[in-house]
Amino acid sequence: MAFVCDSGLPRFARNDNNKFATLVIIALLLTLALGGPAFAMAVDAVTLPEPAQEARARLIMNGLRCLVCQNQSIEMSDAPLAADLRQIVRARVAAGDSDDQVRAYMTARYGDWVLMRPPFQASTLLLWLGPGVLLLAGGAGLWARLRRRQSIEPAALSGAERTRLQALTEPE
Repeated sequence: MAFVCDSGLPRFARNDNNKFATLVIIALLLTLALGGPAFAMAVDAVTLPEPAQEARARLIMNGLRCLVCQNQSIEMSDAPLAADLRQIVRARVAAGDSDDQVRAYMTARYGDWVLMRPPFQASTLLLWLGPGVLLLAGGAGLWARLRRRQSIEPAALSGAERTRLQALTEPE
């Protein structure tokens, strides 16, 4: 047989521990190499010259939502609109605006939606309290259903049902 070696195992099964370990290492390295760009931040050609201002601008950008991606901050998004918003934030920081002034400027232009953490106010009340209300309502409904199930007692057997049951359970 061409596929059997001296030990009785096929040729491809010899030293399978070394081959398996090698394949696992190669698979892990490929996963790390190809998965790395998924966690990369957007890189801009123009940044603030002062590192403290750039760090502050990035902190602000991390709290602002990309209006295109909707679930990413403008710091992480590669969308062209996010790049424009990053430049606006940098310009406001360079002009001397405080963090709150920059957020207020962006909120005035794009609404509360641009904030990753919208403020607690009347228009966002459902957003903040909705999940808790739904959880409480579901828990109350489950509790009521389980309590109703426990309180239901079987009806008493009638005389005819008792005699029939006795006839069925008596040994012959």
